[in-house]
Amino acid sequence: MRITRVLGAAALMFGLAATPAAADSSPSPSASTDSEAPTTAGTSFRTATEIEQGQTATADGSAGDYLYWSFPADAGQRPTVRATVKLPEAHAAETWQVDVYDGLRRRQACQYGAQTRTAAAGAGSVELACVLRTVRAWSEPWANDPLPGTYYVRLTVVDLTTGDLGLPVRAELRADSKDVGGAAAVDGSLAVDGSLAEPLVPGIAVTSADDEDGSSASAVLSSIEPDDGWSSGWWSDRWVWTALGGALAALAGVGGYALTRGAGRPSRVPPGA
Repeated sequence: MRITRVLGAAALMFGLAATPAAADSSPSPSASTDSEAPTTAGTSFRTATEIEQGQTATADGSAGDYLYWSFPADAGQRPTVRATVKLPEAHAAETWQVDVYDGLRRRQACQYGAQTRTAAAGAGSVELACVLRTVRAWSEPWANDPLPGTYYVRLTVVDLTTGDLGLPVRAELRADSKDVGGAAAVDGSLAVDGSLAEPLVPGIAVTSADDEDGSSASAVLSSIEPDDGWSSGWWSDRWVWTALGGALAALAGVGGYALTRGAGRPSRVPPGA
């Protein structure tokens, strides 16, 4: 009977630990639609056009321009940026490239995807893609890991003939993210030197300094953030797997004890022994 109660309690722990993982795995609906997406692009980091994840932004420009957008990415997400450039009917071969920078304006490498692609002469469009590494809740000071905050996208042509310079083009850009957990989940609960107190968004450092000295001055922050707000960084799927491991260890211990304890006192041993 005692073993049965222990097994029941362990099974209950197993179910409670698995519930958050199931809830976290469900995708959250996007709060914005493509009808609300911007139709212009910035020309620098400071003037980058803000977009939400899941939006398809568009912009008209000229071959040779630098087009900039920005979007938010939180810890545990793996952002994917896709860009399509619609070209004029007559043009020579040209090479386009999409680059992604984090909140510190550090260029982030793409895990995979066609970050640079050459459009043949007369091609109607060229498609680019960049899948970043998983955003971490914290990082070592010497590392170049992607951190939570604003991410900047720069789209430009890197190889263009003089005759095609200034020809009209139309760009489409979309940023999405996949919530990654399990082995790729990294929480900030044990971070010390490399902990990140705030997401890396424009103006956050100035605002933090104003709060400390009580000044009424304010800074212009980025107005975009994830649909459910910025995460605290202490929670990750590793807590779930730790709880599951503890429950399985308890079950193994109870099972091992039940198998090795025997049937009790042997009948051949005298009562007073």
